[in-house]
Amino acid sequence: MRVLILSTAFSGMAQRLLGELSVLGHTVDQHYDLDPTSLRAQLRSFQPDVVLCPFLTQKIPEDIWQQYLCLIVHPGIEGDRGASSLDWAITEADSEWGVTLLQAADEMDAGDIWGTQTFPMRNGSKTSIYKREVTTAAMDLIVRALDDIASGDYQPRKLDYTNSNVRGRLRPNMKRRDRAIDWDVDSTEEIINRLNAADSRPGVRSVINGFDVNMFGAKAEPVLKGAPGDVLAVHRGAICCGTTDGAVWIRQLKCNNVEGLAPIKMPASTVLGKICRPDQIGELGGVDGGSVVDDVWVESKGDVAYVYFNFYNGAMGTQQCIELKHRIQRVKQSDVKIIVLMGGDDFWSNGIHLNVIEGANDPALESWRNINAIDDVVMEIMNTPNQMTVAALRNNAGAGGAIMALACDEVVIRDGVVLNPHYKTMGLYGSEYWTYLLPKHVGELKAKQIMDECQPMLAEEAVQLGVAEVMMPEDWDTYHQQLFSHCEQLLDAVNFDDFLSSKMAQFNTDNETKPFATYRMEELKFMREAFYDLDSEYHLKRHNFVYKIKEEKQSSVVELTMAFAS
Repeated sequence: MRVLILSTAFSGMAQRLLGELSVLGHTVDQHYDLDPTSLRAQLRSFQPDVVLCPFLTQKIPEDIWQQYLCLIVHPGIEGDRGASSLDWAITEADSEWGVTLLQAADEMDAGDIWGTQTFPMRNGSKTSIYKREVTTAAMDLIVRALDDIASGDYQPRKLDYTNSNVRGRLRPNMKRRDRAIDWDVDSTEEIINRLNAADSRPGVRSVINGFDVNMFGAKAEPVLKGAPGDVLAVHRGAICCGTTDGAVWIRQLKCNNVEGLAPIKMPASTVLGKICRPDQIGELGGVDGGSVVDDVWVESKGDVAYVYFNFYNGAMGTQQCIELKHRIQRVKQSDVKIIVLMGGDDFWSNGIHLNVIEGANDPALESWRNINAIDDVVMEIMNTPNQMTVAALRNNAGAGGAIMALACDEVVIRDGVVLNPHYKTMGLYGSEYWTYLLPKHVGELKAKQIMDECQPMLAEEAVQLGVAEVMMPEDWDTYHQQLFSHCEQLLDAVNFDDFLSSKMAQFNTDNETKPFATYRMEELKFMREAFYDLDSEYHLKRHNFVYKIKEEKQSSVVELTMAFAS
């Protein structure tokens, strides 16, 4: 079937859809950031059987949807309409939500329905629910719709509000006043729901020390209490604010009107340092022991240690890399036999922290510090003589974060995960020992192709290429059950004396053939040139990425007929 992907951006869902269509053997064309004139020409040339819209914030011109079958993914239950669907569902703490695949029509979100699927709502951010439940349901609905189209006799149903099973309704776009919180009235739960609904944009407006800020990334604090709205403590880059019935942690802040502070999302403590006097910050408390906002923690189950690193949006700043390295070092000194790197709840890892770099006084220096810190983490993983290491790719990973997983002895990937193990889209050569690790898994020619083409890689392709060894089901709970069982089975199946001896013999042989320090030095030579050349495309691309500035509109034809199989 000939399928055109029409999407406002090359989002995670669009990347996932591109991979799924390729696996199914369809011929795919892509158009991003809808431009009516070029889209019409593209459609005339390509003549698709169907236009699939995984993420669309623009209205399709009438002449296009009348001539071509256009199916739109709407992140809401049947009958729900409007651009703030998921925002309202999270804010109002709905117990169940869903996804509807509908046909483009004159009225927004009111077209014929090709399918709908519901799921239980959990306490999570908009980004988290969209990436997990919404994307999974959307892929199921699209695959089913493609089968229905191929059958030639399927008829979608009309939206019928007289049907008692249709629970959705037209909702207005959520405004700032709808997201507003009143520290003196709202409970911790209500505040967290509003913050979750506004994550990762636009955030929730508040005032700290007289400065307007947007807040992101909320976690309930179980112990600390204080006056509503007051900043009580700082920990691991987050700040804790009092509520009427407890306290809430805020992980990120954005402030638009402070000299010397970039108007972008930054670790909350960094912003606090710019809008408060040193004596005010000095009066704040800290946290003894563990905290709900710890980025890195370890859960041990017998002889297996599971290392979690839950960095906001998967970005690993310099200090976070150092903390992760130290935690891995401590686990390596223990008696556990297997170390499993779990990544975070929403992302495994996306490499260096571009926002922190953009907001630094010296972005080149911070880039250099950050890339060296993450390289240190990768080497710490590679050089693990006394344990087997497993990368549990539960979520998407990109750039150096995707490469970091290859430092482990085994990669266990969740079905549906999308990897972007490349750097050129950010104007970088890349490091993290990729020139050693990627060819080791896929061969020199394929490694070069992956780096040059900069295409997303679906879990199934990752296994076929050797980037991952094991793929487990997409369902979140099932994946974890099978992962934990798999690690327990490894304890019985692996002769650790033989395995570790062979592993380190290969490590030493590879290092003698070409020292790992040489790989790193060669990679960092290119990285340093990009960092310290202020005219390099890296600085422009990073700036555009951080500030959400659209580059030249993308419109490309991609012939992908069983690309993964080949």
